[in-house]
Amino acid sequence: MNQIIKNILAVLAGLIIGACVNMGILMLFMKLIPPPMGVDVTTEAGLKAALPLFEAKNFIGPFLAHALGTFVGAFIVAVITKNLRLSLIIGFSFLIGGAMEVANLSAPLWFNVLDLVMAYIPMAYLGYRTAFFIDLKKNSCI
Repeated sequence: MNQIIKNILAVLAGLIIGACVNMGILMLFMKLIPPPMGVDVTTEAGLKAALPLFEAKNFIGPFLAHALGTFVGAFIVAVITKNLRLSLIIGFSFLIGGAMEVANLSAPLWFNVLDLVMAYIPMAYLGYRTAFFIDLKKNSCI
């Protein structure tokens, strides 16, 4: 297969799978740590209205969703391509989405900083390194 097409398909797979992981974790945490009573977080307006009522525990799910979605997406790309730049494309793509949400929603500053600084680029790099480490282990004589 042509390397360019393989790279494009790998990045698309990483974006799609990472987004699915993100959404799955968000849905799971909505069950584990439900939002405050009487709020509707299924719409953007409802989420904006509910954010001032959220406690720190309500931000665990979104952070893990963003971090693990990025990690898995970058890991998938790294397994397919073994290319750090392409894995970082996943991180930057999710970072752009996260920055748009920060601009759109009024989450607490501590969460916005934590999310933007730790959940995207570092996790994309960690996903790449994990795939690289697994590949080294597989090819070693141990």
